[in-house]
Amino acid sequence: MLKDRTQTKSPQVNKTSHKAQAALEGEVSGVKRFLPFLGPAFIAAVAYIDPGNFATNITAGSKYGYLLLWVIFASNLMAVLIQSLSAKLGIATRKNLPEIARERVPKGVSIFLWIQSELVIIATDLAEFIGAALGLYLIFGIPMVEAAVITAVASFALLEFQRRGYRSFEAVIGVMVLAVVMAFAVQIFLVKPDLAAISRSTFIPRFQGTDSILLAAGILGATVMPHVIYLHSSLTQNRVIGKNDKEKRQIFKFEFIDILIAMIIAGAINMSMLVVSAALFHKHGLFIEDLDIAFNKLNEYIGPVASISFGLGLLIAGLSSASVGTLSGDIVMQGFIKKRINLYVRRAITMIPPLLIIILGVNPTNALVMSQIILSFGIVFALVPLIMFTSNKKIMGVLVNHRVTTILAWIVAFLVIILNIFLLWESLF
Repeated sequence: MLKDRTQTKSPQVNKTSHKAQAALEGEVSGVKRFLPFLGPAFIAAVAYIDPGNFATNITAGSKYGYLLLWVIFASNLMAVLIQSLSAKLGIATRKNLPEIARERVPKGVSIFLWIQSELVIIATDLAEFIGAALGLYLIFGIPMVEAAVITAVASFALLEFQRRGYRSFEAVIGVMVLAVVMAFAVQIFLVKPDLAAISRSTFIPRFQGTDSILLAAGILGATVMPHVIYLHSSLTQNRVIGKNDKEKRQIFKFEFIDILIAMIIAGAINMSMLVVSAALFHKHGLFIEDLDIAFNKLNEYIGPVASISFGLGLLIAGLSSASVGTLSGDIVMQGFIKKRINLYVRRAITMIPPLLIIILGVNPTNALVMSQIILSFGIVFALVPLIMFTSNKKIMGVLVNHRVTTILAWIVAFLVIILNIFLLWESLF
């Protein structure tokens, strides 16, 4: 993981800890009091805007217009709840979710949870790696195989920021998220969407046949990410340590604000993807399933500014979320089975499947959509233990879930399970 996980104390970590402690003791006020706690949720949030989201949101917008905007909105509300539980677990226990699971479930179950989480991370990495390579191909015309090699080199470079400490990594990720925001802000401005339709579709749940439900399940799988459920608890477990119950409550309060800001930004980006697709492609009667076609049609209907901003958003989202996937893989292995491998070795191993898919000429968009289906099944195995542990007074102490929080969390888990059963049935039969 990051430097603070290796029990070393860099000047950067010490400086941040001092600022956080001053904030907890009320020595600073206003925005400065909150700033030391800003960052973990942005690392988690970047996984919510990975290239898999591009594929599902563009497809949903082109086929059904603004209809499924409410799914993204609801998924983001779920994400706020889920990520807050994960962050709270780390703050309360100073352990991450895989570590607590290893301590409290039979060894065989722990190994199973590790294996499925690694498969989820591979599926995630597939989406991110292909998305970044596709972005290079679309913007610069670089063939996909060569673009994949460049993506591999860039992903290794990003690992250096992880090695330098969490504040450097958070800063880089924050800049990347801002770049994606700007890319879609440009596209929204150019397509001039129907604001009234956006408002209606955001708050009124509706479906139009089986295919729309399948797409909704895909959107859910692309939005609520299993690997960052594990990750977030690790990002908060030793970042700022509460000395007593009062400080733990205060730390969680600040981290919840961090989560709200990050998830609002991630939700806005996801909704922008669907809105752009609805306002342009659906309006012109185009059903777009391939991202390269979406890129070309943006250029045809609006111009190169829109298409290039789309390609840049795809590239940046792919690179940034790939680094988060590598970090998550390190956490689940260490947590579930107490083993670790070098981050560079892990990065190299996880690049093999997407490289093979690119070399074999598999349609990138189809691969992205399938990866999101796999992700939707991994949510349950991360979410159920999370709810169980955060509802346990002996584990959580003063930060144990309120009864209402636990009920809402189980409702979310139930909805996810039902959607996944439906998705499996429709996919197989």
